[in-house]
Amino acid sequence: MQDLMTIKDASIWASKHISKDVTPSNISYLIQYGRISKNGDNGSAFVNRYDLEKYYNSHLGTKEDRWKKQLGDDLNWNLSFSEYKESETTKHVHRLHPYKGKFIPQLVEYFLDQHTDKFKNEVFFNPIDIILDPFCGSGTTLVQANELGLNSVGIDISAFNAFISNVKVGKYDIDDIRNTANEITQNLKIFLQEKNNVKFEDELLSELRIFNNKFFPSPEFKHKVRQKAIDEKFYGKQKSEKFSEIYYKLIGKYNISLKQRRNDLFLDKWFLKVVRDEINFVFQQIKPIKNLETKKLLALVLSRTIRSCRATTHSDLGTLKEPVTSTYYCKKHGKICKPLFSILSWWQSYVQDTIKRINQFDKLRTKTFQNCLTGDSRTINVFDELEKKYPAFGKLAKENKIAGIFSSPPYVGLIDYHEQHAYSYDLFGFERKDELEIGPLCKGQGLEARKSYIKGISDVLNNCKQFLKQGYDVFLVANDKYGLYSQIAELSNMKIVNEYKRPVLNRVEKDRSAYAEIIFHMKEK
Repeated sequence: MQDLMTIKDASIWASKHISKDVTPSNISYLIQYGRISKNGDNGSAFVNRYDLEKYYNSHLGTKEDRWKKQLGDDLNWNLSFSEYKESETTKHVHRLHPYKGKFIPQLVEYFLDQHTDKFKNEVFFNPIDIILDPFCGSGTTLVQANELGLNSVGIDISAFNAFISNVKVGKYDIDDIRNTANEITQNLKIFLQEKNNVKFEDELLSELRIFNNKFFPSPEFKHKVRQKAIDEKFYGKQKSEKFSEIYYKLIGKYNISLKQRRNDLFLDKWFLKVVRDEINFVFQQIKPIKNLETKKLLALVLSRTIRSCRATTHSDLGTLKEPVTSTYYCKKHGKICKPLFSILSWWQSYVQDTIKRINQFDKLRTKTFQNCLTGDSRTINVFDELEKKYPAFGKLAKENKIAGIFSSPPYVGLIDYHEQHAYSYDLFGFERKDELEIGPLCKGQGLEARKSYIKGISDVLNNCKQFLKQGYDVFLVANDKYGLYSQIAELSNMKIVNEYKRPVLNRVEKDRSAYAEIIFHMKEK
């Protein structure tokens, strides 16, 4: 059966069908990745309503039921925030820089704001209260506290994490940022005129376009793969080898240097030499900037750019495997892809995106205090450190004390928090304190690692308690698959008064299986 609709009409139909906003871009994505067939030709794309209905009925309609079967009926689907689009869960400054283990702003808002519902039957915090995040990460709690008119202080053992957080909540002269970034961009373009990598990449892209159109027509190729009409692994490998002949001819023609001489640092290992040269050039342009806030923001833009230009496949951006210096079959995009040979396009794109996001946040921000301290939450004196670096905020904190904690502690053996931004530690020279991380990936998830984790988190809570008001509220977001938090509460002389179990729908990892985390609500015993 056929009932053909334009992409726009399909998005309107799908929005009504699943009672959720579906954009034309969402429909185009389903076509591009072979989830549904494309109909029509000569530039006109149509979608068969029956294909679309079949897709949504099989993928979305029963997701809540399927996940509850795996994770338990106590899963609170209302805390999935599935009604929000990806652009809303990464709104304004939340997407200034990637960060593994980031929670979505809507989760923070839910517990910090003034609303109540059938699950949250009391308001925990009031305007001008101070919130503490002892595992600040990339600053989601600080940003959302600002939006809601609350003061907040973060702590993080990673100097680069604290840097990200403070840049997000900083105030900027947008004209100065735009002018300074434009000047750097122009200088980079002049620098590239002396190089061959841009001409090489233009010709490479032209060859790839011809090759991919011939052997990986979109979206037909992906649809055939999903229908198992093509052995993707065999076909992709065969065509990748075929294209490599063209690739290496171009490498020789333009005399492109692929590998760096040294392999000691992350920056040495994970970037093609031509890319590393550009990174160093832009960094030298940022160093003499006199406006300190502009300098910090553009340094963060450079860091984001560097991360996007690592020599890896698109599929391995989340977890690196081996450096990639040649073209390859990309399972994610269903065609032959290439590593990056210049940072220019990403730098320009991220400059524009950053200015837009800073402007968006500036319209929402309140006149409150937000600062992240670099330090060990097990031992830091929050009031003293605040007074040293931010005297007005320190005075307020000492007088009023802190109303509570909202934080997502590291999970046991999941992430190395310094290593995920190794490129920025290499380039900017921040001091690393990997040995002070709690529950790092390198220590695994064994019994000793779990014991150490329990002690580490409870030491943090015991240290932070001295800065909290009487009757404080502590909210910790955790995936407690080893059941450690009852022991942590006991050792911290706290009691768990409620647990909110929420599904996590938007994970960055390749593993998209059912996954939940718990928001533990603790109070003093």
